[in-house]
Amino acid sequence: MRVLLDTNIVIHREAATAVKEDIGVLFRWLDYLHYEKCVHPVTTEELMKHEDPKVIRALQAKLGNYSVLKTSAPLAASVRHVSDQLDKNQNDFNDTQIVNELFNGRVDMLITEDSKILHKCRLLGLTDMVYTIDTFLEKVTTENPELADYKVLAVKKDYLGNLNIADDFFEALKEDYPEFVKWFNKKANEPVYVCQSEGKLIALLYLKVEGESEDYSDIVPQLTRKKRLKIGTFRVSLNGFRLGERFIKIVFDNALRFDVDEIYVTTLANRIEQQRLFNLLIEFGFQVHGYKHSAAGKEYVLVRSLDKVANRDHPKLTFPFFSKLGQAFIVPIYPAYHTNLFPDSILRTESPEDFVENEPYRNAISKVYISRSIERNLHSGDVIVFYRTGGYYVSVVTTIGIVEGIIDNIRSEAEFIKLCRKRSVFSDKELSRHWNRYPRNRPFIVNFLYAYSFPRRINMKRLIDIGVIPSVGDAPRGFTKITTKNLVDILKECQADESIIVN
Repeated sequence: MRVLLDTNIVIHREAATAVKEDIGVLFRWLDYLHYEKCVHPVTTEELMKHEDPKVIRALQAKLGNYSVLKTSAPLAASVRHVSDQLDKNQNDFNDTQIVNELFNGRVDMLITEDSKILHKCRLLGLTDMVYTIDTFLEKVTTENPELADYKVLAVKKDYLGNLNIADDFFEALKEDYPEFVKWFNKKANEPVYVCQSEGKLIALLYLKVEGESEDYSDIVPQLTRKKRLKIGTFRVSLNGFRLGERFIKIVFDNALRFDVDEIYVTTLANRIEQQRLFNLLIEFGFQVHGYKHSAAGKEYVLVRSLDKVANRDHPKLTFPFFSKLGQAFIVPIYPAYHTNLFPDSILRTESPEDFVENEPYRNAISKVYISRSIERNLHSGDVIVFYRTGGYYVSVVTTIGIVEGIIDNIRSEAEFIKLCRKRSVFSDKELSRHWNRYPRNRPFIVNFLYAYSFPRRINMKRLIDIGVIPSVGDAPRGFTKITTKNLVDILKECQADESIIVN
């Protein structure tokens, strides 16, 4: 298997010493699987243009660890068409040449964190062969389960001072921010969200609520007076468990809880894990506001408005808000799968200890629901109320999801498994059984966002009382449409934050 590595992957592996441990997870897998690590000639040219002569010397010494492609494929017509549409400069064209090797079959796989390269691959129908670091780790840990002993304790709240400042996890932060140790000690009694694996820290999130009197004189242009939630520290090691999405949900949950007007974060975005989180924040509606000048250098300032609006076409941009103008559905989910898919919707009768291992499908905001429902007329921006089955007094509604879209007419079992992998509760074997159970009625997939867990749950009896379900015999068996009034009534009965539903 020949794997082509994008330029930034190589730079961060060989030049940025503080992130070697993170990106080393990727390279350990490549070595274990005996994949040939390839780089394109344009990558070697770009590496030699690095501004730091020491980095250039280090890279020259280490290029022997890679197979530099000795020839470049002629630009295919389809690739040239994409290039003519998108390439604005030499760097863009260099990226196209990398994509061209994959398109022509000279390599088997491409690993990149570059959003432009990923977009070009989508346009060329290469999505099955291009991976980010996270999606590659998901792929190999799924395909090699006997090797993937990466189970970690779930995200927990702790005090910053309980963490070990000497942990390797903090090396990049100490290197980038000269005042980090001083800041760490000053904030020792502040709560943070952490995730650990084998006694080592792999993820950290620190949040701070700021009032309208906060001083933003070091930000250009200055932020206006508003109540804000600041993401003070946000770092996730490479792991394939989608902890970034898990932490993003925690950010939005706290933003709702403290009723802030905006969320913001400052970041250098000069390391690969920072770039990944930067892209994730952009995906969820953060925008570059400006810059902050600090001892660490020039930092990006990303801002996300909490205005009560809902983009039905692109619901991530206005997550967790959803619109009354879309359709609403109630859909069943069996108890065996419920809390695995919706960990924040755990029932009082369940033990949190049964759900302590992080799994990608638990941590992800973007999830999939597999169905053979007769009703499949769902659209982006529609709302799903999840109904945990169990009977007249035991069945309860627990969770709100926002539809991103549905995938019907799936061509093969392999495609079905790939589309569901890591975002559903089912293993590959279980997905295979789902696909083959009724060959004349193949399942379809609903992609949705895990938006909100109800503070209070109401059972089937109460749902019948308020007119959501007509009778016991009408319990939902697939996607069952409900009215906007039904939805609002459910929110009120479940003591939900009604600000999440907007006109």
